[in-house]
Amino acid sequence: MSLLEVDGLTVAFGRGAPAIRDVCLRVDAGQRLGVIGESGSGKTVTALAIMGLLAENARLSGSIRIDGDELIGRSDRELARLRGDKLGMIFQEPLSALDPTMRSGRQVAEVLRLHEGAAAGAARERVLAMLAEVGFDDPERVADSYPFQLSGGQRQRVLTAMALINSPDLVICDEPTTALDVTVQATVLGVLDRVLSDAGAACLFISHDLAVVSQLCSDIAVMLDGQIVERGSTADIFDQPQHPYTRGLVATARLDLVAPGDRLPVIGDFYAGERR
Repeated sequence: MSLLEVDGLTVAFGRGAPAIRDVCLRVDAGQRLGVIGESGSGKTVTALAIMGLLAENARLSGSIRIDGDELIGRSDRELARLRGDKLGMIFQEPLSALDPTMRSGRQVAEVLRLHEGAAAGAARERVLAMLAEVGFDDPERVADSYPFQLSGGQRQRVLTAMALINSPDLVICDEPTTALDVTVQATVLGVLDRVLSDAGAACLFISHDLAVVSQLCSDIAVMLDGQIVERGSTADIFDQPQHPYTRGLVATARLDLVAPGDRLPVIGDFYAGERR
């Protein structure tokens, strides 16, 4: 039994057509699965469905299981007990995910207080330790700062601390580096890689950028038009992409990864409007 098992997941909103159709995913304990695809392909909808954070007009069918326990049909109160405990999530835009009126350390501490009832002093110590773990040399300053007083990369690391402080079994990362410049992105990915390894947590990493996903994930699922069109190990996806859309992503990723001055062979017959 896998840690996360998603079978036949279909999500529609109101009376509209399904945003995702018959999505199936497996994530084992400690595994890192990247889900890649263009904007609107259904990546974030899939993540929010797993977290139980979809809008009220969402209609779900299929199955989502964590450690064998079915999540679809559970009340929001039941799901809230899982979020921050078994499941953690790092959102794309930290400035909107963080409360601008609350100091950063207090926001990280709230996760402890909600799930463990930690006293203020003990929570403060663990928050500072976690902020140091995600790469801050001055955790006390960061803890006492409001989000607007931190840079984009620092805010993203605060969100990482929030997601990981309770040592969840699975961390979902929804485009966590998209809004960051290249150097800050590399720092955040390095921190995330190390902290996930130290915690032994599984990761579902969502991105449109195959080059980014390849740095962190051992396996990849490719989404297009609300469906999984290809899956495999990162090595197989890079070396032998099967779907035309995947071949286009690989070609783009190789351009991103190539060293200055290197030349790449032409990769023909990749995605050119074909959707199948």
